Amino acid sequence: MKGNCKLCKKSFTGRAGKIFCSLSCKASYHQKLTLVTDVATRDIDKILHRNRKTLLEIMGKASTSKKVDRSLLDSKKFNWHFITHTHINSQGKTVNFVYDFSYIIFSDQEILIKKIRP
Repeated sequence: MKGNCKLCKKSFTGRAGKIFCSLSCKASYHQKLTLVTDVATRDIDKILHRNRKTLLEIMGKASTSKKVDRSLLDSKKFNWHFITHTHINSQGKTVNFVYDFSYIIFSDQEILIKKIRP
């Protein structure tokens, strides 16, 4: 089977589905892809880590659940737009997650924060 290398565009022959002409082209391609991904996600990771630190600071190490006013998180520059995932609970409320912490925003602007145990 003939093809062109995905990185250097050099023509090569090999098995069907082969996309690189050599191991060095394959390694170089994946190193560049990793670098681009790291650069793109670095700022998002910083925000997520800062959000987690804020939740940990509010909760403390011993507490597993705490209800606080939204203004407390706002005063600590919590970024509401960055979460790791969400879940809809049995009451229809959206549960937002930041790594191993979850929080629910109630209509009266109170926030229930929970530490997820492994």
